Amino acid sequence: MAIVDQLRADMQSALRAGDKHQLGALRLLISELNKAAKDGSDDELAVLRRERKRRLEAARAYAEAGREDLAGAERTEAELISTYLPEQLSEAELQTIVEQAIRDSGAESMQDMGKVMKQAMAIVDGRADGATVSELVRASLQG
Repeated sequence: MAIVDQLRADMQSALRAGDKHQLGALRLLISELNKAAKDGSDDELAVLRRERKRRLEAARAYAEAGREDLAGAERTEAELISTYLPEQLSEAELQTIVEQAIRDSGAESMQDMGKVMKQAMAIVDGRADGATVSELVRASLQG
């Protein structure tokens, strides 16, 4: 079942349950996926990752402004979006992937970071944040 089909089924369930917050979030996700499909992008996971990132950034901004109620709502939406994404890799798994990418690329210094990142991100395939992978690569190459 495609992600958009799962979202529509969950939207129907939220509608029956009267969960307005979940219903609104699901409608927005479906809208974003439809817009991406219209623009020619078929990568549903990229759209979901982008939307989750937006929610987390908004939650951070609301928390800094002292609006914990709005920050909590944004975090809840981010958690909802996360349920449709593949499970994230642990830091230990990421470290293993980074070490393998360093060996495979023959990297020896920070100048080779691009090669390592390219290989590591191909293996990770959306199951980890690029910034996290970058930190691990940098630490491994400098250490």
